[in-house]
Amino acid sequence: MSEAEWPPADLDRADSNRPESEPSQPSGLMDLLAVAAVLLDAEGRIVLWSPQAEALYGYTAHEALGQYAARLLVHEDHIDWVIKTFAEVMETGRSWAGTFPIRCKDGSTRPVELRNMRLLDDRGDFYALGLGTDSAMLRELERDVALSTRLISQSPIGIAILDTDLRYVAVNPALERMHGISAKEHLGRHYRDIMKDSKFEVAEAAMRQVLTTGIPLVDQATIVGRTPADLEHKHAWSISLYRLEDPHGRILGVADIVVEVTERYQAAMAATETRRRLALIANGSARIGTTLEVDQTAQELAEVTVPDFADLVTVDVLDSVLDEHRPATSDGPALFRALAVKAAYPTDALRAADAPGHIAAYDTDRLATECVRTGRPILICHADGNDLTRIARDEHAATLLARAGVHSYLAVPLTARGTVLGFMGLARARDPRPFDEDDLAIAAELAFRAAVCIDNARTHQSMRNAAETLQRSLLPEHPPHLPGLQVASRYLPAQAAYEIGGDWYDVLPLGGDKTALVVGDVMGSGIDAATTMGRLRTATTAFARLDLDPAQILEHLDAITSGLEQYIATCLYAAHDPHLRTCRIANAGHLPPVLIRRGKHPHLLDLPTGTPLGVGGIPFETTTVPFGPGDQLVLYTDGLVETRHHPIDERLNTLLRLLKTPDSSLEETCDRLLHDLRHPDNHDDVALLIARARPFTPGRGAA
Repeated sequence: MSEAEWPPADLDRADSNRPESEPSQPSGLMDLLAVAAVLLDAEGRIVLWSPQAEALYGYTAHEALGQYAARLLVHEDHIDWVIKTFAEVMETGRSWAGTFPIRCKDGSTRPVELRNMRLLDDRGDFYALGLGTDSAMLRELERDVALSTRLISQSPIGIAILDTDLRYVAVNPALERMHGISAKEHLGRHYRDIMKDSKFEVAEAAMRQVLTTGIPLVDQATIVGRTPADLEHKHAWSISLYRLEDPHGRILGVADIVVEVTERYQAAMAATETRRRLALIANGSARIGTTLEVDQTAQELAEVTVPDFADLVTVDVLDSVLDEHRPATSDGPALFRALAVKAAYPTDALRAADAPGHIAAYDTDRLATECVRTGRPILICHADGNDLTRIARDEHAATLLARAGVHSYLAVPLTARGTVLGFMGLARARDPRPFDEDDLAIAAELAFRAAVCIDNARTHQSMRNAAETLQRSLLPEHPPHLPGLQVASRYLPAQAAYEIGGDWYDVLPLGGDKTALVVGDVMGSGIDAATTMGRLRTATTAFARLDLDPAQILEHLDAITSGLEQYIATCLYAAHDPHLRTCRIANAGHLPPVLIRRGKHPHLLDLPTGTPLGVGGIPFETTTVPFGPGDQLVLYTDGLVETRHHPIDERLNTLLRLLKTPDSSLEETCDRLLHDLRHPDNHDDVALLIARARPFTPGRGAA
C-alpha cells in the first residue's frame, strides 16, 4: 500500500452501503476545521455571513452584512492587491487559494487559509464565495496527518483499522508482510477470513469487547498461531486494541496494533522449559531414594517423571541384579524384572508394559537389551513402526504402543558404580513434543540418581537378609512342655528401610520344674548387633542351667558384655517356680514387665531398674513376685512401645489399657498388641513374650 492510500476513505463501511435516501452521519473533520463561509456580491459587499465567520473574524452578521469586505477585513496596506485579485476572480472565473492575513474585529491580524471562487446565480449575476479556516489549525492538522501517515506506512509494527463489523478498512505494509496477504486482499474482508487459525478467536473476542466498552487493550494479549505467510511455523504476536471515535463520539471501528514477539516468546518458552527441567531434577533429588527399598525407589523415579516429563515410564532391572543365584549373560535374550510402570492417563501403552514383579525376556534386537549391554542411552525423536517393534517386548506389545500413539522414546541405562543394573524407558504419546538431547540429559541425571539408590537398596537388602537370617536362627523354639506355664511369643524385625536390630527373647527349661523367661535388647543394629545378641543368648542359657539367682546371672552377663567393645544391652530375667507359685525377676536397664493378676487390672511391676549390661561394676537385685494360676507376665522390648512423637509414659499406659481386654488365647494377645501398638514411625525391631501360670501338681505336670 502506498502512503497516499493509507488514510482510509471511509472508516464506517456500513455507512457506505446505506441507500442514497438515507442521510449518513456528518464527519467531525469539518467541525474541527471550523470553515467560515462569506459571500460577496459583484461590488465586493458582504451579502452572506456564516456563524463560523463570526467565530473566526470576530464580527457579528449584523456588523458585517452590507460592508465592503476589503475595508472590513483587510489592512490598508493590502487593499490594492486584494481589490485587484478580486477583480481577476470575478472577470476570469479562476479561483484563488492561499494564506492571507485577515484583520479581525479586535484589531489583531490572523493568517487564514482562503479559497475564493466565482459563483453564478440563475439570473446571470456573479458572486464571490470565500471559504476560510485558521491557518495555524490547518497546518497542525496537516502535520498530524503527514506524521501519522508516514509513521504508519513505514512502521515495522503491523497496524490495521477495522470497522464495527470487524472488516478491514486499512492495513499498513508491515501487516501485509506479517499476514502474507496484500492490502487489497484485506479490504472488505472479515478479520477471521484472514486470521483463520482457531487461536485468533481470542483476538476477535477482544476486539468486540473493546468496541463495546471503549476500554483499550494494551499489550495484554499474546496470540500464538499461524498465518498464510508461514503455515509451517507458529508465530507470536502481542496485540493492542483501541476503539476509534469521531469528535461527536460516533464509533468508527477498532485499531489493531500488532507487534511480532516470536523471538521473545520462544526465549520465554525456552526459559520456562529450562526452569521446568531444573525443577524436575530438584524434585527428583528430594523424592528419589527416601527408603532403602528397591521397589519403592523405582516407584519414586516413576512418580517424578510422569506426567511432567513423559506420558509413560517403565523401570526394569536385570533379574541377575536382584537374584544372586542367576548369572548375568552377555549374549542371547536379556532377562528383566519389572519394578515400576506408570502412565499419565489410561492408555493401551500400559498393557504393552510388563507389570511390576513380572520377569520377561527381551531379544538381542530390542532396545532394552541394547541399552543395558552397551550402557548407552538411546534417543528416538520420531518413532515409526520399526522403532515400536524394537521398543516392545513382542509384536502384540508393539501394536498396543502404536494404538496408544507413542511417537517418541527414550531408553536410559540405570548405572551405578560402573555396573548397569537395568534401564528406564520413557515414552510420549499425547504430549506432542518429541524428546530431544536436553531431555536425554535430564533423564540420564534422574536415572543415575535412582540407580545409585537402587544399588544401595539392593546392597542393604542383602546385608539385612543375612542379619535377619542370623537373628532368626538364634531365636528359640518353645519347649514342648513347660511345667505350670503357658507361653506365647513374637519377634518382628525392623522395617525394611532400616537395619536389623539386636532384640531377643528366650524360654529356658530349668531343673526342679522351673522355667526362665528372658527378654533383651542389644543397642545398635546390623549383623554385629545380631551376633552380640547370639553370644548373650548362649551365655544366658549356660548360666541358667547352673540354677543361679537372676541377679547373679545378670552380673555374669554384664561381665561378658563389658568385654564386647562398644556394645551395651538391656535384659530382663525371670525364673518361674510352679511349686512356690512365684517369679524371681532381675532387671538390667530394661522396661518394666506388666503383671496381670487374675481378675485385676494390669500394672507395671515396680522393680529396681538396674544398669544396662556392659556398664559394669554395679550389682543387680532380684525381686520375688507371687505368680499363681491365671496370672500373666508380659515381657517386651522398647520397639513395641517407643515412638518419636509420644512420651514413653503415654505409650506404657496404652499398653496397660490394651491388656485390660482379655483374649481367648495368648497368641491372640500377641497379635493384637503388635497390631495396635506398632507405630508407623517406629523402625526398631520388637521381641514380645507372654507367660500365663497354669495349675500345677508335682509329678503330674500342668492340669
